[in-house]
Amino acid sequence: MTRVLYDLCGIDEGLRFSPYCWRVKYALAHKGLDYETQPWYFTDKQELAFANHDKVPVLVDGDEVVTESYEILRYLDRAYPDKPLLGGPDAEARARFFKFYAERSLAPGMLRTIIMDLLNAIHPKDRDYFRETREKRFGRTLEEFHSPAKGLSQLDQALEPLRGRLEESDFVDGNSPAAADYLLFSPFMWARVVSTADLVSNADPVYAWMERMLDLYGGLGRQAMRVVDIEGAYGA
Repeated sequence: MTRVLYDLCGIDEGLRFSPYCWRVKYALAHKGLDYETQPWYFTDKQELAFANHDKVPVLVDGDEVVTESYEILRYLDRAYPDKPLLGGPDAEARARFFKFYAERSLAPGMLRTIIMDLLNAIHPKDRDYFRETREKRFGRTLEEFHSPAKGLSQLDQALEPLRGRLEESDFVDGNSPAAADYLLFSPFMWARVVSTADLVSNADPVYAWMERMLDLYGGLGRQAMRVVDIEGAYGA
């Protein structure tokens, strides 16, 4: 049976921007596992009723239905132990640090930088939902939250630990990438797909790492559709 990954899409069905889904796509590529994607929109909650869940990613692998991106990585290591993503129990516990570092240190600065580009990349039927839920979370309008100068400054500071690691190794996980790299790179893919914002200088070791990550697995990230590829979409 074909593996199916429910994957968030935007104004074009081919525009896939969820950082959580990107984690899983890199993990599946790491394992060498084939899959197909099922496009999903923020407001398509009923489409995930079979999983008792209301967010993507959701992975269907035969009779297995797995929700939450980090749990999917754990599942892939259990079900397909070759080419480990997370390693043993101690390594898996440490890898959770990178999950939280990506979500709580890297993503917030990016979001403040790209929020209006992100809104533009979302399918029109989802924009009211996105605005309502995010403005409730932020306690202010998207326009008030949007501040590229503050966002880039916040991100620059948050990147210092990553810079330190990448000054001594090509990948966070060493000579080759694994879960830590995918967890940290996924928000950069999110930003790349929906925005043209330059998040880091090309002299930054993080930039060189990003380029290596984009080229992995036959250019998985580099070949992904971006909003700038959609005629008339960017800056609309």
